[in-house]
Amino acid sequence: MQPSILHLSMNNCFRWIPAFVTLLFVGTDEATTCVGLVIRNRKNGMTSVAHMDSPDIVDMGLSQMLLLVVDHNLDAELEVHLVGGFEDVSPNFLKSCTGSESDAKLEGYSYPLCAKIFETLCTRREKFHIQTAFILGHNTRRDSEGNAFPIFNGLAVETSTGSVIPASFDGARCPDEIVRRIRVTASYEDCSWNGKLLDTYDTRTDQFRIASCCWTSRQRHTALTLRRLTDSEILLTCSTSPSAEGPDFVDNLRRQCEYLIKYPDWIETFPLKQPRVFERTSDGEWKRC
Repeated sequence: MQPSILHLSMNNCFRWIPAFVTLLFVGTDEATTCVGLVIRNRKNGMTSVAHMDSPDIVDMGLSQMLLLVVDHNLDAELEVHLVGGFEDVSPNFLKSCTGSESDAKLEGYSYPLCAKIFETLCTRREKFHIQTAFILGHNTRRDSEGNAFPIFNGLAVETSTGSVIPASFDGARCPDEIVRRIRVTASYEDCSWNGKLLDTYDTRTDQFRIASCCWTSRQRHTALTLRRLTDSEILLTCSTSPSAEGPDFVDNLRRQCEYLIKYPDWIETFPLKQPRVFERTSDGEWKRC
């Protein structure tokens, strides 16, 4: 069997390798001010991968990840890898700031997220071993004008060995990409997902189970507004790091907008609040169950 590659975009967790899969890579990309986080149990190889985009998600998100890998054993040796986040506030901006400006402007988006992740790891009882911390200054490059960009935007982990490599998943994003992207944004308005990671892949059944998420009419109104904007306006409006986004950022947003305009009622996407389930075919493709 060929190696399987899973891309878990945004807030997702990965569990363990299916018995019938010989080699599995799992990871996340498209991280600018976000952070891709891997936690792996050295003893049993169980691995959890998440894409975190806000300090508000860290406490519950880490608890959710660890529930999958520690197996109630607080003495488990846990490897941790972090890739993403960069110095998104330029030194020139910092020099020009006055004491009256907000801490958020001074810190940017990456630093508060990374600080919260390390703070939470330090206060928990589990035993963490930081293997990779390619974040902030270590993940920053600058052009000739001093503009900052992340060096790496993603990572993949080979679950049987724990090896971690930089990764991009263009063309390998698995099923229902647009709905999954919309769900990431809509989950902030859905109280049932408050503070939780969006876990989509079930390794026990080798299925994508995309749980329901509701969105409001505000999402459609936003989609109609964004559709009228230019590419540069969309970047400035929707991105925490407009100059550092990938070339398909705007196109992905436009595709999400078109879907929301076509299906403004979330129940059309999730009838009876049931998950959208996909299983793998014999040729490695995914089909809706």
